[in-house]
Amino acid sequence: MKKIVILFFGCLLYLSIFSQSSFKPEELVNALMGTDSKYSFSNGNTYPAIAMPWGMNCWTPQTGTNGYGWQYTYTADKIRGFKQTHQPSPWMGDYGQFSIMPMTGKLKVDEEKRGSWFSHKAEVAHPYYYNVYLADYDILTEIAPTERCAYFKLTYPASDSAYLLIDAFDRGSYIKIIPEENKIVGYTTRNRGEVPPNFKNYFVIQCDKSFSFSCTVDSIAIILKNEITSRHAQAVIGFSTKKGEQVNLKIASSFISLEQANINLQREIGNKSFANIYDQSKAAWHSELSKVKAEGGSLDQLKTFYSCLYRMLLFPRKFYELDASNQIVHYSPYNGNIEKGYMFTDTGFWDTFRAMFPFLTLMYPELDGHIMEGLANTYKESGWLPEWASPGHRSTMIGSNSASIISDAYLKGIRGFDIAQAYEGMRKDHFPGGMMGRAGYEHTTAKGGGIEEYISLGYVPYPLSQIKYGYHQDGSAQTLEYAYQDFALAQMAKSLGKTDDYNLFSKRALNYKNVFNKEIGWMWTKDRTGKWNQPIDILQYEHGFVEGNAAQYTWFVPHDVKGLIDMMGGNEVFTNKLNDVFEKARTNGFVSGKSENPVDKELLRRVYINYGNQPCMETPFLFNYAGKPWLTQYWTRQLIDSVYSGISPQKGYSGDEDQGLMGSLSALLKMGLFSTNGGTSEKPYYEITSPIFKKITIKLNAKYYPGK
Repeated sequence: MKKIVILFFGCLLYLSIFSQSSFKPEELVNALMGTDSKYSFSNGNTYPAIAMPWGMNCWTPQTGTNGYGWQYTYTADKIRGFKQTHQPSPWMGDYGQFSIMPMTGKLKVDEEKRGSWFSHKAEVAHPYYYNVYLADYDILTEIAPTERCAYFKLTYPASDSAYLLIDAFDRGSYIKIIPEENKIVGYTTRNRGEVPPNFKNYFVIQCDKSFSFSCTVDSIAIILKNEITSRHAQAVIGFSTKKGEQVNLKIASSFISLEQANINLQREIGNKSFANIYDQSKAAWHSELSKVKAEGGSLDQLKTFYSCLYRMLLFPRKFYELDASNQIVHYSPYNGNIEKGYMFTDTGFWDTFRAMFPFLTLMYPELDGHIMEGLANTYKESGWLPEWASPGHRSTMIGSNSASIISDAYLKGIRGFDIAQAYEGMRKDHFPGGMMGRAGYEHTTAKGGGIEEYISLGYVPYPLSQIKYGYHQDGSAQTLEYAYQDFALAQMAKSLGKTDDYNLFSKRALNYKNVFNKEIGWMWTKDRTGKWNQPIDILQYEHGFVEGNAAQYTWFVPHDVKGLIDMMGGNEVFTNKLNDVFEKARTNGFVSGKSENPVDKELLRRVYINYGNQPCMETPFLFNYAGKPWLTQYWTRQLIDSVYSGISPQKGYSGDEDQGLMGSLSALLKMGLFSTNGGTSEKPYYEITSPIFKKITIKLNAKYYPGK
């Protein structure tokens, strides 16, 4: 067996194919890491996602009110339901959600009143299994997931008034109780917008116990009938239970139809027991997590590492199903039709192109190929590549970051998707009317939000207009990011033999030079006449820079670091300046997190490095390009110790854990690897940094890395 062995700082990095071993990384995961968050301050903004890797659905205990982004917070002491969720982040919100809640005693249908006290001492949260004791009702709830279903085991006390409530949420929902089949079916339509009018998440709940009571609920008004369509539909079933009696629920959902939900239920659960689903889910997580075997670190380091890797492996989420003929199909969140082929969602490329996708292309290339097919399908169904999907196009963030995602895959040999369609969509985005210069999918500005100016002037001016409209007032950030995205498209064009496009986009990729102010030595903003904006304050937040400032964004030239070094005056000047930035940042702990508190907010903004946010993530790796790799190794280790250490609800992540971005960044840092330009160079490579483990063994896909 051939191995590639790289020796650095006492760490052996093995890129190999190895057999399953006795280690159990799935048991090291803390699904509660990062859950001690709230609107006013974030330690990760996560929730315990009980799911399969990349599963279509997640389940989570719900402590927040219906529709609230912080649906589970560690400091809460009451659970009001167990929710099927698809939420990628609290800022993006959820869609297609519904919940169930077991109860005893007096029936309570109001979500505030029905909540039960719980303790973390009586809570177990693994990716593959969750249980918690509901003290107010003396009920133990256990959950084991599949990709599109879940198996609930509810252990009731002795009671002649035991209930199960199903909440299909507001904004339009339907529930039907079928007592003769011990079944409840329904749908929920709740979403955060930008989906077709026929959007629904259909669900079916199969119970193994007969109902002695049933009713539906219109908001909180009990109705003694078994079917309801309303703005906010709920349903309740009741029965008598003996002490310790277990009631089993098999739950499936579908974005296609109730019939498809039943197909999903039969295919993924069928006659299997709770123990079968538990074992199956645990084995799936073991298979994926064990593809990276870390050794030689402390127990806390291993737990943090695998907890981060778990969070990364939740995204992007599968949005396809297998029909009765076992064909891959999906409901299109773009045109509302049932279409053939793969579809994925719940990812924002402005976040994930920086670390997660380079990780996916290395570790999970076959899956990445399916994701690429999903991107091509999105273009066919909507006329646009997605930039932020949840589940359809969402209007947020800047640029055409799909260029990086697709180029990363293609340049690393991933095929099996419609490359011509993908390239057509990429190219379209880089011209007026495309994604560049627009916030996500919606046209919100005249002249395409800056793309005309970017092409004609070589930069996006600030301000772009006299009207403040969000991300379109971030001219220099747009210029820097557009230049990188042009580079990514140029590399794809070259690989496809499109010489004219390669020359065009390679030239545009140098536009970053037009916003470098040589007098001050930092990137800055220009008006339409070419004059630098005054006064100059490189720490001024969002003054032409999206979610950052000039001090943070100056370093974002991942495709031409050598060019940036030359502009600054050479290796010595560059490294001294960058090192000074890190020294200044260290005084405030590389400020991380996200706060809505006015005092904290100002602190988080006026800094040289905020390693809890996207614009700074490639910065410590730039020393490698200036001939001082030991500084990359030193500062990445400082970042790990300061920002990405600790295994608790309060620690482990920095700021928002955006769709696996923080998880993948943290994991790569600890492995001693990073891809500064997102894998879009002509010959993709990974940076070597300072791993925290003595040995890391990576299981590569033999199809893509034969003999490695």
